[in-house]
Amino acid sequence: MAIDITMPALSPTMETGTLAKWHVAVGDEVKPGDVIAEIETDKATMEVEAIDEGTITEILVKEGAEEVPVNAVIARLGGEGEDAGTLPPQQPEKAEKTEGAPAAKEPESESARPAETAPPPAPARAPAAKAATAPGERIIASPLARRIARQEGVDLAAIQGTGPYGRIVKADVEAAKAAPAPTISPDSSKRVAAGEPAATAAPPTDVPHEMVKLTSMRKTIARRLTESKQTIPHYYLTVDIQLDAMLKLRGELNKSLEARGVKLSVNDMLVKALGLALEQVPDANVSFTGDAMRKFHRADVSVAVAIPGGLITPVVRDAANKRLSVIATEMQDLAARAKEGKLQPAEYTGGTASLTNLGMYGISQFSAVINPPEGLIVAVGAGQKRPWIVDDAVSVATVLSATGAFDHRAIDGAVGAEFLAAFRSLIENPLTFLA
Repeated sequence: MAIDITMPALSPTMETGTLAKWHVAVGDEVKPGDVIAEIETDKATMEVEAIDEGTITEILVKEGAEEVPVNAVIARLGGEGEDAGTLPPQQPEKAEKTEGAPAAKEPESESARPAETAPPPAPARAPAAKAATAPGERIIASPLARRIARQEGVDLAAIQGTGPYGRIVKADVEAAKAAPAPTISPDSSKRVAAGEPAATAAPPTDVPHEMVKLTSMRKTIARRLTESKQTIPHYYLTVDIQLDAMLKLRGELNKSLEARGVKLSVNDMLVKALGLALEQVPDANVSFTGDAMRKFHRADVSVAVAIPGGLITPVVRDAANKRLSVIATEMQDLAARAKEGKLQPAEYTGGTASLTNLGMYGISQFSAVINPPEGLIVAVGAGQKRPWIVDDAVSVATVLSATGAFDHRAIDGAVGAEFLAAFRSLIENPLTFLA
């Protein structure tokens, strides 16, 4: 019996992928664990392994094909004793999204998975709602998903599954229960009525230019940040922080760590401070889920890293309780592999708050966009020599401006202010990092 190999979801934000390279051809025999293809996602290029054993009988998506939807059939595998000559002819399936699976068949197992030791985390947002299932139409869902849906009162007909053939799985039901109802975009006539332009004005045609095709990463960044600004009520708070004590401690620690080949950056210490501040003000370490608040018991700090063509946010887990030397070593490794496109999804998803730093470019202060589903992001600028008043006397100090962007649905203004006050106090009294 032929087994469909489908485009796997290699990250929570992945909706389509580029089939960068095939490692197999029709007639090749594969076994579980063999690398069969390389898929370019919105964040990285990852290897995909076979799960089943057999012979490649069809390749339905050509190498280099772009925007192949998740769960689209990309190849077929024949079982033992089957090859391309013994299988009945099958019509190649188009690599496009469908509303659901054919009622005639439901896969018994997945046919491909990402080459990593752990499965990708659950989707960070609920699957898009689909039209109600027509009477008598079969809803394809796993037994566990059906049981959870019954217990939680979730309508399976309103869920778009992310499993093979659009199958609804446990994560889909949980995401649908947690997320608010999807917002339906108004049509162009309503936009005009609301005072918005129906179309973007055409750019001047006499200016020399070129059209640069968007990468999967850039499309995802555009979509997620647009959703963030449209759906999350941001508010911003800024605080000035005196850095001299932290810079002095950094210099002393780097001297002692030199023999171990470890060098602390200012950013490493800010990651530690952010983790400790979240621990001290747990009401800021939250995420809004629609009908409940998710309160985290650990501070996992996402750190924005610029990479060719976009940015990625590797996560420092349990930042509050890690030694500075460990944070520095982890960040050096994560940043290097991020720029090479070698991070696994579990390494750049699942943070509880974010830190972004443009100080190395001389930026003194800026505001950032919240990275959903997180509740806050702290943007820090460069440390600069500024007048500083201590005990009514004017002196010169190294001062950094930090601006927090907060989700007002989850974090009230007073809580945001308390969090930034804790962040400032920790940096100005950095010996607490070592306690």
